[in-house]
Amino acid sequence: MIIFLYGQDAYRSRQKLKEIIESLNEESSDKLNIEYFDAKKINFQEFRDGFQTISMFSKKRLIILSNIFSNSELREDFLNFLKKKKDFKETIVFYEEEEIKKEDLLFKFLKKNVQSQEFRPLESRELKDWIMKEFDRYKVKISSEIPEVLAKFIGNDLWQLSNEIKKIATFKIKEKGKVTLEDIVFLTKSKIETDIFTTIDAFSSGDKKKALTLIHRHLEKGDPPLYLLSMLKFQINNLLIVRDLVEKQMPFSYILNKSNLHPFVVRKNWRLAQKFRLEQLKKIYRKIFKLELKIKTGKIDPVLALDILIAEI
Repeated sequence: MIIFLYGQDAYRSRQKLKEIIESLNEESSDKLNIEYFDAKKINFQEFRDGFQTISMFSKKRLIILSNIFSNSELREDFLNFLKKKKDFKETIVFYEEEEIKKEDLLFKFLKKNVQSQEFRPLESRELKDWIMKEFDRYKVKISSEIPEVLAKFIGNDLWQLSNEIKKIATFKIKEKGKVTLEDIVFLTKSKIETDIFTTIDAFSSGDKKKALTLIHRHLEKGDPPLYLLSMLKFQINNLLIVRDLVEKQMPFSYILNKSNLHPFVVRKNWRLAQKFRLEQLKKIYRKIFKLELKIKTGKIDPVLALDILIAEI
């Protein structure tokens, strides 16, 4: 049997390869003999010698050949080999993560004659469905906006997504609750966090035009308004913690220990906290909380809510 796995979504293709190995292990009590060949490092004779050795000494065989499309000489030899040898007792998996030219003769042969599966990077609805299934795997419930937020937040890097989902799920299993937008903001490394901080810095200096420009730049890219609002709330909350301790005239070393924030976060917020009064930050936090509630209950347009927030600060 020959199987052809290809595509740039290496996370799902490797998961499929793992499934194949587990399935072959379960089919028989014989130990599965697995041999890996990297086409970038071997020629056809070396592969053939290894192939014949495996066939001679093992009843149950899996041969995984990767990167064959990067070796033009081996690719041609292999195409001739496959055309001549029709019956394979062994399971051979052609595994390719790099982009393949669709006019390639070996590609056309494999697509036509063997079991094949392409792993394209997931987009839009497929990506959101995948995120939901990952949370289901951990038996963790999520609020409805989470798949879209994570998809916008991280993109379709399934390696990073899987790590973040595992981290979030582990946290919520202990907490025994539903994953919320606040959990995502708190637990996930944000690629727009710096811009949100700069936005707060801008309106603290009275530059509302710059603050609006930064916010709308993210909206134009498709970042969810509710997520941006939650990020603002998260950052204002950090400022509140630091400003409260500053007003109590606590030394910086005490703030580092007492705030329970990462030292880097404290250093950033300590500077910016000097630009706000404590009551001013409390007022902004309450305003964000009310706008967030109105968005969730459908009483205000999310984009309008962001504009109102910046204008009224």
